[in-house]
Amino acid sequence: MKNQLGLLAMGVSCLVLLTGCGTASTQEDGAVYTKEQVQQVLDGGVFTDELDELDCDIAWSLYGFEDAGLERESLVDGVIYRSAGATCEEIAYLQFAEEESAATAKTAIDTYLTQQMEENKDYRPQEIPKLEEAFVGQSGDSVLFVVSPDSQQVEKLLQGA
Repeated sequence: MKNQLGLLAMGVSCLVLLTGCGTASTQEDGAVYTKEQVQQVLDGGVFTDELDELDCDIAWSLYGFEDAGLERESLVDGVIYRSAGATCEEIAYLQFAEEESAATAKTAIDTYLTQQMEENKDYRPQEIPKLEEAFVGQSGDSVLFVVSPDSQQVEKLLQGA
């Protein structure tokens, strides 16, 4: 019995650690995230670096969606901006064919964030707080992901949209 309780406690601890990174959110009114919200965040002054636009094929590979078990056709639209390398700042709006795929994609992005923290802890340690406070939200068939120095301002911008 003690072993079972210990395993259960360990499992709960692992789940807490995995979900503890960043700010997770869903839209309160059930609305999906939009490209307009991405533009509002881009215009909101929350990034310190110039971001380059990427296409969905690069995002597909970057975030490891295939490794997460998704089919490429499930990613139907998106807008992705990412630092060229000076920082870890980025923003991605991703729309999927169905809600289940979006939930899987959110999990893949959580994994991507963990990998980014590991890869940057020695290389760019000043970026770790941004990654730890990243905004990762899923609502319906959409996912919104933002790494910036000001996660609180990102959330304010999203609430005002």
